[in-house]
Amino acid sequence: MRPGRTFRIARALVLTGLTAFAIFPLYTMLLASVTDSTEIQLGFKWLPSQVTLRPYVDMWSTIALLKYLWNSTLVAVVTTFFSILMGVLAAYAIVRYRFYGKRAILQSVIVTQTFPGIVFLLPLFILYVTVNRAFGITLVGSYLGLVVTYLSFSLPFCIWLLIGYLETIPVDTEEAAMTDGCGRLEAFLRITLPMAAPGILAVGVFTFLSAWSEVLFASVLTSEATRTVPIGFQLFKNGHGVVQWNQLMAASITVSVPIVVAFLWLQRYFVRGLSAGSHR
Repeated sequence: MRPGRTFRIARALVLTGLTAFAIFPLYTMLLASVTDSTEIQLGFKWLPSQVTLRPYVDMWSTIALLKYLWNSTLVAVVTTFFSILMGVLAAYAIVRYRFYGKRAILQSVIVTQTFPGIVFLLPLFILYVTVNRAFGITLVGSYLGLVVTYLSFSLPFCIWLLIGYLETIPVDTEEAAMTDGCGRLEAFLRITLPMAAPGILAVGVFTFLSAWSEVLFASVLTSEATRTVPIGFQLFKNGHGVVQWNQLMAASITVSVPIVVAFLWLQRYFVRGLSAGSHR
């Protein structure tokens, strides 16, 4: 049955309202990024009295934005690389091999996702300080500490997602390749890995975005030298401690645009990987 006219009108109104609700914060960010800081303090206006691009220039000198961008990119890329590497190998072993404790490993992977991250903040900090005192390995205030922390949260999810995806790949394809002379590793690299590309991409996108935008652990485990973008944004203040909202919004837009463009470009692969990984 075709929906009635009243239903279609109501649906259009609801969708329009939801769209406006989602777009309004973005419009506010864009508006503030081209407004003079003095005018922002006077309150919200639908249009600024004078449009200025000065915040997009000043934001680079107000804080060490390039340095924070490098820190975030480095941590996110390294975390993503090791999440994919270890996640694919662990998921492949769980799917293709039978071994003692397999069920316990699967359950532990699920259990790790049931606790909020803040529960682990203090224990991790104490653990890192203890490791530093016992072995001389600096984890608090270093890139290594951030990468290890983000891996501990992203890896279980990556393994779980990749298990579901690898289960959709028929084992017959590998067996056929091994019959033709390929070893197990060669069959994995040449057959299974390319077929699992959408799932791997979904894992990579999830891990990168999680590490890039994480705030809680970065606020405690970073130093001035390893500060990431979300933490660096807190420094957008003038000499009187007033937040420079126009520069903050300009920096937020500048940092977000490349990530949004990349996500939209990879969206169909990301959705495909998540959908296949959920069929378990």
